[in-house]
Amino acid sequence: MSVHTPHAERGGDRKAAVGSVGRPPVGWAVPGILFFALFAIVPLAIAVYLSFTTWDGLDSPALTGLDNWTRLFKDSEFGQAAWLTLLLTTISWAFQTPVALLLGVWAAGRQRSRAVLSAVFFIPLLLSTTAIAVLFHALLDPNFGVVKEIGPWIGVDPNVMGSSTGALLVVAFVGGWQFMPFHTLIYQGGARQIPEVLYQAASIDGAGMIRQFFHITLPQLRHTMTTSSVLMIVGSLTYFDTVLIMTKGGPGTDTTILPYLMYRTGFQTYDLGYAAAIATALVVVATGLSLLLVRFSGFGSMRSTREGM
Repeated sequence: MSVHTPHAERGGDRKAAVGSVGRPPVGWAVPGILFFALFAIVPLAIAVYLSFTTWDGLDSPALTGLDNWTRLFKDSEFGQAAWLTLLLTTISWAFQTPVALLLGVWAAGRQRSRAVLSAVFFIPLLLSTTAIAVLFHALLDPNFGVVKEIGPWIGVDPNVMGSSTGALLVVAFVGGWQFMPFHTLIYQGGARQIPEVLYQAASIDGAGMIRQFFHITLPQLRHTMTTSSVLMIVGSLTYFDTVLIMTKGGPGTDTTILPYLMYRTGFQTYDLGYAAAIATALVVVATGLSLLLVRFSGFGSMRSTREGM
């Protein structure tokens, strides 16, 4: 005679419920696939096609084979723009990552003023990139900006935008000031997923706050850091409006990064075929850097860090 227990019945009901749900229909993904294809794959395919043509935006594109790509690899201006783009990306990552990481870990705590300060710190992300660029351009004006008054007091040249190094650093700072709150939220969410029992065990063993940060927090956030870094790198490689408004690629060509070079080539000299080649090269660089980061960080084979918890 078999004996039925309420626990067994509840277990059977759960299994039946799980079995009845099954996998969601593939059709649910169709709207997302169509949206991605329409606004990502199709424009990319058009840009790749135009990179093999010569086109002024008015007449029909004329196929020229590999002429644009041959010109691309021989163009010293493209090489300089590519170097400045990678340099700006590196500076932006090195500036934003440690600050966003520390702020995210702090915001995941239970401080009394945490919620208010986090909300205030999030404000720059809600502002328009164009508005922020206009604001900082006015603040850094060497003749009428705030930097003219306070620059000498803090050891900053009032004409900071007039030097190649200063202009590039300003562009990196303005972009970081706006988008750092976004990465702070990513780290805050990751820090809140770390089991509290790990910190309790470390405290019992005598580990202080600094040792807990380096031996618990950082290892647990390694995949979060990879996600943030990929988004940060792709975003830094596509800086455009900040450069257009604040420096216009200057002084000289010292802030002419690839997106701005693409814009200038396509919409000022109307060489849209060559501009499409630059855009395609930029996509290849961004995709390659992202794949390398994912590959060597182990993110692709990521497993749960909470197994057994």
